[in-house]
Formats: sequence, structure tokens, C-alpha cells
Amino acid sequence: MKKLLLVGLIFLFFSCEKEQDNLKILKGNAIGTTFSIRYLDTSTKTFDTRIDSLIKAVNKSASTYITISDISKINKGDTTIVVDAFFEEIFLKSNKIYTETNGYFDPTVGILVNAWGFGPEKAIEDLDSVKIKELLNFVGFNKVSLKKGRIKKMYPEIYFDFNAIAKGYLVDVVGRLFEQDSIKNYMVEIGGEIRARGVNQHGEFWRIAIENPNEDGTQSFATTIQLHNESMATSGNYRKYRTTEDGKKYVHTLNTKTGYASPSNLLSASVISKSDCADVDGYATAFMAMGLEKTQEFLNHHRKLKAFLIYVDKNGEMKTFKSANFDN
Repeated sequence: MKKLLLVGLIFLFFSCEKEQDNLKILKGNAIGTTFSIRYLDTSTKTFDTRIDSLIKAVNKSASTYITISDISKINKGDTTIVVDAFFEEIFLKSNKIYTETNGYFDPTVGILVNAWGFGPEKAIEDLDSVKIKELLNFVGFNKVSLKKGRIKKMYPEIYFDFNAIAKGYLVDVVGRLFEQDSIKNYMVEIGGEIRARGVNQHGEFWRIAIENPNEDGTQSFATTIQLHNESMATSGNYRKYRTTEDGKKYVHTLNTKTGYASPSNLLSASVISKSDCADVDGYATAFMAMGLEKTQEFLNHHRKLKAFLIYVDKNGEMKTFKSANFDN
């Protein structure tokens, strides 16, 4: 699932797997994960080279795993960088979601991501409450701004990490490419994040399966849904975590309020909306940190979002929750 993405080494392998009823399929590997792209088109136009260029461009802008990317230079204190349109849009979307979620989604959490051993920088050995409290001083999207293309940071130690939104954003960038070429029916999936428009080769809305949070590596599905010109993102801590020698479990979704990498009662959060995939990507991450009760309250006030949540109840049993507007 989430969230190791935008790695420095880009490997793309495109294959047009089959063509049936004008359906074309591209599958391969990119940004440290897999992708599957399906679209309906009667022309002979190809997209592989342009998609490759877009991936490289987004990486060059927002990948913390590329040392010469704009975000890496900014994280190292370079104040001369004028960010591109990719970085600016990710920044503005992040600020919006940060505000709406009361800071549970916060891309300045990067310094803690690194400290806990889930980022590109060296982890901190024997991380304790004193050090965590110190690092929290450098977390807060309200401590950064974007003015005339340049990033301003309240503290030089502030470290951006857009991994919780950038994969969804890349899905949007690829989807927009199809729309610019008048492709009305497509489904773009990168590492589980999805943007779907129009219908499939059978004239039906694109159908997507939501996985059960199986920690043993097996795959099973909790439900299937149809995307009605919608985007969907899923976040979960059941695959990317680490366990210490004394049995403590630390997950990659950090609580920006406490600074700790402790799991909430949510195992998986799938968010669907007619908005961009980057948006639902950010909300899904925030929900994992918020936990079930706060997420349910948030959904009551944000009806533009639909959600399918898998959680553990007080008896340790796995349960599911659908938002009131979840009509699949």
C-alpha cells in the first residue's frame, strides 16, 4: 500500500497487453511501484514516451529520493529554488488538506519520518520523548509559505515530504494527459491510487476492488465499487511497518500531533471523490492518523468524500464502516 514512492531510480516498462473493443492496456513499473492504465481509443497514438517524461518531471520536482530534485535542495536549505507548476500545485493542495484536517495531514512531518526510519535520511537511534518533542518544533505546514515561486521556512530544519500525496498527484497528471488528447474513457492506477473517467469497454463504470488488510502477504477483497468519474486512494499500515526487539510496532503513518509512529484503530482507509486523486490521497493518509472516531466526524462535515474504512473494534475484531453517502 503506502507509502514509499517517488524513488530516485525510475524504471519504466510499458506493454500494450491486449486490445479489445478499442481497449488498450499499459502495465509496468515506475516510481518504486507498479502501474496499470486502461483506456479506450480507436487511434494509433501512443502515450508511453509522454508518460515517462511526466514521471521524470514530477520526480525532479517532488522526490525526496532524488538528491538533485527541487524538494531535496529546498530541504537542504537552498532558498534560490523557484519551484515549478507541479511543486506549486502539490504545495497548495497540501495546505488545503492540512487546514481541513486540523493538521493531521502535514507534509512537513518529513523530519519525523526520517527519524523513525521511514524516509530517505538516516534514522535516529533510541528515539525518545525528549527528542520527539524537539523535532515537533519543526513540524507544521503553517510554518512554511510559498511566495513568488520560492519556499519560505520558519526553521531551516523543516523537511518536506510529499509522499502522502505525490503518488495520487502523478495519477492526476497522467489522467490529464489523456483528457488533453480527448480520451474520455480511461482508468489510471499507480500503486493502488486511481483516477477513472467515463466507462470501460463494456460501457460500464470502472469497477475497483478494495483489499482486506492482510498482514500475511495474502490477497483478498473486502468489497468492490464502481467509480463514477471519481478518484480513489487507499492508505493502510498493515504492510509497511517495523517491529522492535521488544515487540513494539511502529507504522509509517505518523501522528503529527504526538510525533509517534503508533498505529490507530484504523487498518485501512479508502476515500472516493470526484475531486483529484491527489486530494483523496491526502485525506486517506490523514484518516489513518486520525483514527475511526475522528474520521467519522470529519466525514459528517465533508459530504463530498465517500469512505470505506476497515478498523479494529474494542474487542480486537476487524469491522468495516461505510460513510452515509457510500452508494456502491
